Order: sequence, then structure tokens, then C-alpha cells
Amino acid sequence: MDFVRAAFEGSSYYQLPSVLQWFTGNIGFHHIHHLESRIPNYNLARCYAAVPELRHVVTLRMRDSIRCVRLKLWDVQLQRMVTFSEAYRGRT
Repeated sequence: MDFVRAAFEGSSYYQLPSVLQWFTGNIGFHHIHHLESRIPNYNLARCYAAVPELRHVVTLRMRDSIRCVRLKLWDVQLQRMVTFSEAYRGRT
């Protein structure tokens, strides 16, 4: 897997309300950070707006993140995140 593909497929854009975006240091643009760590956090939103390709990643919203809290493990066979109980049931 090449570096750019890994940066895009290995992280997502976390769309946060402006206030939370500011408080978290633009953590929602983590995929851009993975692509180029030297971009300061205060320029990440500007990069996202200026480069259309940066918008072609999985987007998570607050509601999505609340649903994801219970997901703990990556299931290689299912190719998705699962809960501990789903993983346990899969072993029997």
C-alpha cells in the first residue's frame, strides 16, 4: 500500500461543530495530518477547503462517533469494527 493511500484509507474526516473543531485543534482533519504532519493544525481546515481530493475520505459526524464508542476490535474476516461480544460469539 502506498503512503497516500494509507493516509486516506487509514483515517477519516471527523466533522465537528466549529467550537469543538477549535477546542480540539482541528482533530477532525486527522487524515490531512497523516498525509503531511508538518501542516500546522490551524491550517488544516484551509487545506481541506482548498484541495478537493482531501474531501474523498470517510466522513464521521458526532452521531456516528457516539455509535462507534462500543466498537473495540477489528474483525479481519468481516473487514469491520466489532464489539467484544461480537468477537466472542465469533470464536464459538
